[in-house]
Amino acid sequence: MRRIERRLFAIDDAIEELRRDGLLVEAELSFHQHLNDDAQRDAIVSSHPMDRADARQTESDVKRFQRNLEQIRQRLVSLQAKRDRLIKNL
Repeated sequence: MRRIERRLFAIDDAIEELRRDGLLVEAELSFHQHLNDDAQRDAIVSSHPMDRADARQTESDVKRFQRNLEQIRQRLVSLQAKRDRLIKNL
């Protein structure tokens, strides 16, 4: 097996792993978005300091998962472009 073929297999494996990670992060993001919706609603309705603190925390969790998902997507695009370049060289 040539070096380029080994690299293609490695990139394909990395792409598959990132896709799986992306699905997990999307599920976590959805979960945290629902929690955030509830926390924001509770903070508005009650105006209790604890509810406002929970709302801030859940909002930061949502932003963190959104950043993670965006990083995964960017990495996927990068690896797919690299794979396409390698395929052209076959």
